[in-house]
Amino acid sequence: MKKVMLKTTLSLAVAMASSQLFASGFALNEQSVSGMGTGFAGRSSTADDASTVYGNPAGMARLNGQQITGGVAAIDASTDISDVSGRSRGSNKGDMVPFTAVPFGFYTNKLNDQWAVGFGVYAPFGLVTDYEKGFQGRSFGSNSEVKVITFQPTVSYAFNDRVSVGFGPTINRIAGTLESDLSFNPAAPDTNIKIKGDDTALGFNVGVLVQATDTTRVGLTYHSKVSYKLDGHTEVSAPAATSGLLRSNRYDASLKIDTPESYDLSVTQDLTDAWKLYAGATWTRWSRLKDITVKNEGVVGGATGGALAPALVGTIKEEQNWHDTWAYALGTSYQLTKQVVLRTGLTFDQSPTNNTDRSPRIPTGDRTIFSLGLGYEVMPNMTVDVAYSYLKEEDVKIARSNQLASYNAKYENSANGFGLGMTYRF
Repeated sequence: MKKVMLKTTLSLAVAMASSQLFASGFALNEQSVSGMGTGFAGRSSTADDASTVYGNPAGMARLNGQQITGGVAAIDASTDISDVSGRSRGSNKGDMVPFTAVPFGFYTNKLNDQWAVGFGVYAPFGLVTDYEKGFQGRSFGSNSEVKVITFQPTVSYAFNDRVSVGFGPTINRIAGTLESDLSFNPAAPDTNIKIKGDDTALGFNVGVLVQATDTTRVGLTYHSKVSYKLDGHTEVSAPAATSGLLRSNRYDASLKIDTPESYDLSVTQDLTDAWKLYAGATWTRWSRLKDITVKNEGVVGGATGGALAPALVGTIKEEQNWHDTWAYALGTSYQLTKQVVLRTGLTFDQSPTNNTDRSPRIPTGDRTIFSLGLGYEVMPNMTVDVAYSYLKEEDVKIARSNQLASYNAKYENSANGFGLGMTYRF
């Protein structure tokens, strides 16, 4: 019993892995609607609006005056579960990702020919997954919610009209909740395990932007790793041995996890006065997530005594063995009129998971994403951007088991993404 229950408390890190949003692992790409339209190709080399604070802080040197860019990206994901088998019983409705919105906001101010400053608020990582009550694979995860919000003050310096650099420290706040349901006795209610934790940690982003020729611009951005130690609690609600009524025990819990560093190399090429071509490659060091260690210590509240108290006290390590990933994107834009620009892009994004360790919390495979976008200059100092993306994943298989349950299934994932943003210049 101890081993089974402790494994369900591998908590926020595993939960974070099941994101269905538009980046590998549990990373998010949704910090720019104009970038979304080109599949985020050219993210480090474009610098079209204030979202360059995230895309490449060196790009602030290319923006004039003050700019504010804000918006929201919404994701409507779909999951079909088939070929199900295992010792567990229950339903397999799929579609465990609810309609999700990701907001963002950026500000830049060019102080003079050399210096610019800016600030950004955005979500670099996160997810929400919520299986139906009675989900057959609930022993391996039933509900997860993780949010990371980042605050980034930023500065850039232009050496000349060809080369600029930028730097921004990041203040990152993570908070999450995970639930799993275990069935020790089919005639009794499930044992519910809920873990909550949070932490604040520091990181940084740095970038360089080079106007290589009059028509070619190259950008490189580095997003640092961020090391968290999440502190919170584990709450276990289980039927009492005699009455069958639910009783709750509560334990201190802690978990260390690093969100990975990444490099983005991009090129923006002016083909004509109207056409631009964008290309980009992003490498993410997901191999940092080799295993997860969770500590649960001491009863701090709720019911005391009973069989549950000693069952969750201890430390356990579970292998994950994620691997580094590459994402490749190619996009283009066409200046249809002075006020209207059309965009499109194609992205290929690897998944960091492997066939051995994949679970209902990590049901993702390699992705292909097709994107469309439009920018409209409503007035000389204001532009509205809209974007649409369609994501399709390769089919993946889940095969998990422990002393109480087993679960095998095939997952087919897809998603529609919608973006709406606005840039105001003054």
